[in-house]
This record gives sequence, structure tokens and C-alpha cells, in this order.
Amino acid sequence: MSRPGAGVAPFLPRQEVRRRTARHAGGMDITSPSAPVIECRGLIKSYAGQRVLDGLDLCVPSGRVYTLLGRNGAGKSTTFKIMLGLIEPDAGQVRLLGQPWRRELLDRVGASVDGPAFYPQLSAGENLLVHARLLGLGRERSAEVLAAVGLAGVGRKPARSFSTGMKARLALAIALLADPPVLMLDEPQNGLDPEGIIELRELIRRLAAGGRTVLISSHQLGEIAQLTDDIGVLVGGRLAYQGTLRDFAPGGDVEAAYLEPTGAAR
Repeated sequence: MSRPGAGVAPFLPRQEVRRRTARHAGGMDITSPSAPVIECRGLIKSYAGQRVLDGLDLCVPSGRVYTLLGRNGAGKSTTFKIMLGLIEPDAGQVRLLGQPWRRELLDRVGASVDGPAFYPQLSAGENLLVHARLLGLGRERSAEVLAAVGLAGVGRKPARSFSTGMKARLALAIALLADPPVLMLDEPQNGLDPEGIIELRELIRRLAAGGRTVLISSHQLGEIAQLTDDIGVLVGGRLAYQGTLRDFAPGGDVEAAYLEPTGAAR
């Protein structure tokens, strides 16, 4: 399967977002709060006899930022890869955009999992232009996305010489390129400096405010408190909590709220 490299323009008028997202979902208005954009039902996945996901149920509402929290090895990346068709579950179902999973729906999803797929000898702009041409897009769109992720000024520097943070920005740019209504970003803050983390937060909040649905995985509790609308806490292959950030940590202490269901304090 080719890696989904698609994403979202942050500057569309809200009315246009609603028209596009409804059209993307085959007539279903995925901007409606009652319409889950991503659903997992009873996902089970084992590796070498060790069960990673054990009946996972997950529901991502439309037009919100949903963060999947969990320890390293909890199954966050496995969940993302199943949603994107990169691996198959042993059991369970995935629905995207209100429909049973099928490969064609990935055209409407922008994703970054395990970093970007890029040509190391090419610059950021050249890498993005390769993806743009595959999607039938032009240089103007590539330039817009590079500016949005803070890579407009890197010139012809080859991607092989990028820092970890610059590679993370390039992965996000590829995910933003083709303007789908849904983003799935696996640990998008990894490698970013404090300024980059703030810029990423602001960009994701703009995307959600414009009607997009953003699913991310993370273990950076302090940043999540400023970023997300909804949270799922993955423990033992299932969600120990799923709901709003406000209900999860009513006093604002996300760290304490997280340690309770994970048992990490014991």
C-alpha cells in the first residue's frame, strides 16, 4: 500500500470547508457533532503471541482534536497503522468518514506515521512538489504548505541534512498537501523545539476551527493540555478513558488524571 501523504489547507473559509467535507464523505455531513469521523470497534492485534490491542473501541468526533495517550509500547502506532491499512487487525472493524473501511477512503485522510517518506537528496520544496504532482497539484499549493509548517526559508538544503524537527515539519507538510478533512498524526511533536511545538499547536487548532478532524498520538502531557478537545487513554490494549479533556481533568491537572487510569504512579 502506498503511504497516505495528504493533508489540509489551513486557510479555507468555513463555508467551503463544510462543502468539501460533506462532499468528501459521499454526501454525509461529517461536520455534524453526531457523526463520528473515525471509529474502531473491537480491534485485536497480537505480535509474536503478545496481545497489543485487546478489543479496542475508539470514536473520534467530527471537527475536533482527539489525542490518543499511552505509554511507549501501549499500541498507539499499531492503532494508527490499522486505521491506515498498513497492517491488518486480527479481529475488529474500522470505519472512516461514516463508512466501512476501504482503501479509497484514504484519499480523504492526511497522515504521518513513522516519519515522512522523502527523497534525501531533494530539498523540502522539491520533495513536496513530487507529492504535489502525484496529486495533480501545482507549485503554488506546495509553497503555501511549506510556509504553513515553517519550511519556506530552507532553500535547496537537501532533506538528508535536516534536523529531526525539520523532518517532522516535512512530514506534516506532506500530510497537509492534498486538503482532506481528516488528519492522523503519530507523535507529531517529536523532535520539535519549543517554538516548533507552539507553531504546531496553533496550526492544529486552526485546522480544527476550520472544520477538520485531527487525531494525534502523544505522551507529552503538558502540551496536550493546551492542544486537545478529547482524549483516549490506552491501557492494556483498551481505552481506560475516552471523553473530553474537560471531564478527564476538571481541575486542569492532566498529569495526575493520566497517572490514575494508567497506574503509572504505582
